[in-house]
Amino acid sequence: MRFRSLCAALALVAATSSAVPAAAQDMPFSSYLQLLIARARAEGVSEPTIQRMTADLTPNYRVIDLDRNQPGTPTSTGYPLLAPYISRHVDSARVAGGRAQYQALGPMRQQIEAKYGVPVPILIAIWGHETNYGSYTGEFDLARSLATLAWEGRRRDLFATEFVDLLKIADMGVSRETLEGSWAGAFGNPQFLPSIYLRLAQDGDGDGHKDIWSNRADTLASIANYFRDAGWRRGQPWGVRASIPANLDWAALKSPMRAPVCPRVHERHSKWKTVAEWRKLGVTPQVYLPDSTMTSLFQPDGPGAPAWLLTANYRVILEYNCSNYYAMSVGLLADEIAQ
Repeated sequence: MRFRSLCAALALVAATSSAVPAAAQDMPFSSYLQLLIARARAEGVSEPTIQRMTADLTPNYRVIDLDRNQPGTPTSTGYPLLAPYISRHVDSARVAGGRAQYQALGPMRQQIEAKYGVPVPILIAIWGHETNYGSYTGEFDLARSLATLAWEGRRRDLFATEFVDLLKIADMGVSRETLEGSWAGAFGNPQFLPSIYLRLAQDGDGDGHKDIWSNRADTLASIANYFRDAGWRRGQPWGVRASIPANLDWAALKSPMRAPVCPRVHERHSKWKTVAEWRKLGVTPQVYLPDSTMTSLFQPDGPGAPAWLLTANYRVILEYNCSNYYAMSVGLLADEIAQ
């Protein structure tokens, strides 16, 4: 599930969620479902949509098991190597698929980049990582999954809101058969949560629909809008390879700041410095960056391994999925697609 999608969904929890009981599983699922239905009705969802989306709902206990058995935050100070992850996720098949999607987009590439300011190869790389260009998007009935997760109660406000937002999408005419996805409620080519779809999905080709399930232009425009909303800086790369001296004092470069979210991701990045400041320390970007560009140094696999200067746009990729492995593989896949 997308990190930014979760945060945005939490921020969008409606005031009516306060009506949800403190212990939803203390009541039968069917009774709790009536509370969700009442909220959906109060927020304008039509009766026919409520009926077709909820008439046969039962709890999905597999979803509860998946939610409760997610891996926790690691406690060791070590990290798996990046290189093996990259070799699996930036492989020849995914690169070839991305290049094919890039070519198929034709003139729309320029239109999307001009409107949103995000390079199309980055958008395609996200699509490739999320669903392998749409080849697998999930088979869970979203209404059943989200109602179950709300009833479970561990993140009730989040999933109650997502359930109601899913019904709002269905009320736009999207079939229940189309509304399938991951066990945690993400769907479509970019794996958006319902709240993110309602807020950020785009009609990329002007046909009057926001089809992130089967429309290439809509998919990429929607991801682009997500990135623009997250603060992507037009004309700036996500990062570039860097040459570093053997005697670089890493201890002096450690950032004193502790990120409030995903601290183990951000603790691996150095202090922020301008490219000019890095040059004075002997750190040289292998691709041109203006001297004033603020960057953070990252050498994930340790001394002697590749290093990168990361820009603020790398942080935007982390908003999509707060993982250095994910963000690095998206950036590197995008670079390969663009060649």
